[in-house]
Order: sequence, then structure tokens, then C-alpha cells
Amino acid sequence: MKPGIHPKYYPNARVICSCGNTWLTGSTVPEIRTDVCSACHPFYTGEQRIVDTAGQVERFMKRLERRQSALARRQLEARIRQEAEEAARKARARGDDPEKAAAEVLAKYEQEQGEEA
Repeated sequence: MKPGIHPKYYPNARVICSCGNTWLTGSTVPEIRTDVCSACHPFYTGEQRIVDTAGQVERFMKRLERRQSALARRQLEARIRQEAEEAARKARARGDDPEKAAAEVLAKYEQEQGEEA
């Protein structure tokens, strides 16, 4: 090895995890601090734990809730439209007013939405 270009090697460098676990290893720094180790990592422990870094988890959960609620709303609107079209088709077959039948279905769902709020 060329002298003077290599860092000092510490054969008994201490590694300290945020969970309190410590062990010795070889390193070029005397002390290493880490957030997660094999004793507390969810992959090894089987525990589902989310390490929040600057609110990223909360932002993700909010985004997920918005997507799920938007999807549910679109599915409900599609089901309402389908029921209204079906009611209009049946009314047309009976000789009744199809627009009135579709409006009754839409009014029923609007009334349900008003009761939930």
C-alpha cells in the first residue's frame, strides 16, 4: 500500500442503531450510527412499521385516500347512470316516460346522499 493516502482503519468500530442495538465491526470511522438494523428492520422482524421521513408517509396516505374516494365516487356515479338507463329502457318498453323514470332513480340517489351528509 502506498503510504499516506489511505484512511485510518478501526478494527473495533462500534455500530449503534436507533433501536439501541450495538455491535463491533471494522471501518474507517470509529463510530457508525444507523436508523435501522437487522434486529429492528420490518423485513427481518415481520412487523409492519413505517419509518416516517419528513411527513412522506402522511402525504402518501392522504394521496391514497383521495384516490380511493375518487374511485369510489366514479364507481357510484357509473352505477347510478347504469340504473337510470335501465329504468329508462324498462319505461320505454312499458310505454311510460323514460326521462321521468331516469329522473326518479337520480332523485333516489340524491336523497340518499342528502341523508348521509
